[in-house]
Amino acid sequence: MSPIDLLVQYAPALAGGLLTTLKLCLIVWLAGVLVGTGLGALAARWPRTLGTVVRVLAFVVAAIPVLVVLFWMHYPLQAILRINIDPFYTAAGALSVVNIAAVAEVVRAAIADFPQHYVAAGKVCGLSSRDIFVKIQLPLLLRQVLPVLLTIQVTMLQATLFASLISVEEIFRVVQRINAEVYQPITVYSLLALFFLVICAPINGMAIWLRMRFTRDISER
Repeated sequence: MSPIDLLVQYAPALAGGLLTTLKLCLIVWLAGVLVGTGLGALAARWPRTLGTVVRVLAFVVAAIPVLVVLFWMHYPLQAILRINIDPFYTAAGALSVVNIAAVAEVVRAAIADFPQHYVAAGKVCGLSSRDIFVKIQLPLLLRQVLPVLLTIQVTMLQATLFASLISVEEIFRVVQRINAEVYQPITVYSLLALFFLVICAPINGMAIWLRMRFTRDISER
């Protein structure tokens, strides 16, 4: 079976798997960026309390493989709580926790390491605290963290593949089932690789371009 014939025959199944993957990614990305950014900003404001919690959380999450976190939240945690949650939402929750921890630590570190001489220069020029944040701090912080955040989101997209192991009908699980029927692993998994290449390559390329174009050493000399 040619790749085109395979795509035509299994188009509904592939479309369903792709939609599930994109839904999962949307939840994980929004949770990570919005909650993680807010948590990181608060952690930088209270470094000895919440900042310590965020650092420890990021360290622990980074030390544990995503697959272990996913399985732990799907089996032991639900058994302890005596609940039964849809695997899709379990995967969304587990990956969101990982993403939030990673984003929060990046944002916290960027704010904590922001050179104060920029703020002092803004005050000397008569700018208000709001103007200093909007016109000086925010643009420089975005230049520093945006490439890193984009790279993290690509990693989270790739991590959605693990959701198939707890029976989430995302693209990888669908592809596995198709391959079991047609047994054309080269064709089937090449198409899967092409899908991730089309999605991930532009995001990675943008992260590299932003890093080369805007990221600078803003530390105090």
